[in-house]
Formats: sequence, structure tokens, C-alpha cells
Amino acid sequence: MAVYTDVSEGDLAAFLGEYDIGDLLSYKGIAEGSENSNFLLHTSGGTYILTLYEKRVEAADLPFFLGLMQHLAERDINCPLPVVRRDGQLIGGLAGRPAAIITFLEGVWMRRPNANHCREVGRALASLHIAGRDFPLARPNALSVPGWRKLWEASRDRADEVEPGLAKEVDADFVEIDRNWPSDLPSGVIHADLFPDNVFFIGEELSGLIDFYFACNDLYAYDLATCLNAWCFEKDHAFNLTKGTALLAGYQSVRPLEPAEKAALPLLARGSALRFMLTRLYDWLTIPDGALVQKRDPHEYIRRLRFQRRVMSAREYGIDV
Repeated sequence: MAVYTDVSEGDLAAFLGEYDIGDLLSYKGIAEGSENSNFLLHTSGGTYILTLYEKRVEAADLPFFLGLMQHLAERDINCPLPVVRRDGQLIGGLAGRPAAIITFLEGVWMRRPNANHCREVGRALASLHIAGRDFPLARPNALSVPGWRKLWEASRDRADEVEPGLAKEVDADFVEIDRNWPSDLPSGVIHADLFPDNVFFIGEELSGLIDFYFACNDLYAYDLATCLNAWCFEKDHAFNLTKGTALLAGYQSVRPLEPAEKAALPLLARGSALRFMLTRLYDWLTIPDGALVQKRDPHEYIRRLRFQRRVMSAREYGIDV
């Protein structure tokens, strides 16, 4: 979350008039994140999150994202709910942007997650996959292999400026992925961005999942591989086997993996590391310093990608195959 579009008090008060959530008491921007503008709202009716959807989010995708939150909440997945306007709609307009108000979710995200947190994330991810099976809308993953290639084509010529030899390494990744990327594994709605800052805890108990704005339809095991990359590495870039074992055990306690999913997990984790390295690399090379969009250093995922290239079996993540 972040703030890229400012909102005046008068415009916000008029916008809130379309909702039955009381009068505005205070609001402030939320600095974290990189995609949309977010504000913490306090009204006489409670606490909420106001989101203004910036240019990177397609307005046509908003019914999928917001509808998915409603669908999951109805199936006991703890996530924020979009607030329905007086006209029955979920989306309005504010400061020239599509905008929605979302319920506030209590909890904090873990800067240093432990194995228990990883186990809880695994359980929650599997529960999300099961709950999403009957969601009636679909959205292709715009950041699957064809999307990665577009990012690479736009970044390749300068990749070695960021890390010497990177161009040759990633060219080899695409050869392997183009040859072996699976297409026949179990699939459905995935979160696609379940990083630690998108999972809230109260103490050791998971209190909810947020930020569904990359959610789409894709392979369940790819979503799990993304969590392995996001949750199970230490600050020194070493993979933590204890965390990996806990995350996978938590997932399988709700939805056991098929043998083919286990076999594909190393390539899926390699692809997921490539995806997040490429989005960071593209932004790093194309967004000027001082711009509103927050850039993330690609080196973290360059190192995770190098680790994933060496993995030969899902056993190395802490799972029996």
C-alpha cells in the first residue's frame, strides 16, 4: 500500500456520502506497498481502508478482485470485505480514480516470521484454494510466462548493469521454462502475492489475508511456490528448511499435493522467483529515482532465483515425495 493520489477532505466527505458508514472523523495515508493509494479512515461508524486504484490496476479487473473477497469471506476465509455503496455498487470514483472502501482487518504483519507463522500461512493458502473453487469469475494470470517474457525483452539489454552475467542466466531460465513449464496440474483461483506484508497475525494466530489485487486463475502449486520464496529465506539469503517444512506441512494438512505437483515444485519455485525478480528489475531500470512508484531492489530475488536453479527435488524444501 502507498499514497500516489492525494485526496482533499471535502472530496472525501462527499465520497463518503455514498456510503452508510457514518461521518468522517479523520484519515491518513498508508505508506507501505507499491500499487495503489490507500488511506486509513476513521468514521463515526468504525475504521475502514479507502483504496484508490492507480493506473497499474485495470478497472475491468476490480469486480473480480472485490467479488473474490466477498466470496472468500462467505466461506470463512478471514479477509477484508468491500463495503457496499447506497446504490448497491462496490466501486465509486474519487480524485479521478476508481475507488472502494474496504473493512479494516486487525493484526500486524510479521517482519521476522517463524516456523509457526509459515505453517499457518500454508493452512490459509490451501483453505483459500479450496474456498475459491466455486468462484464464478475468472481472470488469467497476466504475470505468467508470456508476461515474464515481455518484461525480460524490455529489460535484457541493461540487465548486466544490475548484476554481471544476469542476461545469460535468465536466457537459460527461459529455455528451461519454455521446455518444461507444466499446464496440467490442479488450478483455480490463487492469491499470487501472499508475501508476509499481506498476511496479518495477532500473536501467533493468523488473523487474515489482504491485498488480492494480483489474484487470478493459475496453478495452485505455483501459488505455494511463491510462498516458499516469500516466507522461507533468511536475511543472508539462505533457505530455511524448518520454515519450508512447516509451510508445506500446513498446506498439506488442508489440501494434500498430488505427486505431479510435488515433482513440479522446483521448477514452479524457479519460475516464481524469476517472476518477482523481473518485475523488480523492470521497475529498477525504468522508473526514475524520486518517482511516486516504490522500487524494490531486484538483488534479493536474483539470489533466490540462483538457489532455485540448484534444487533438484521438492525434498530440499522439506516435503516427502
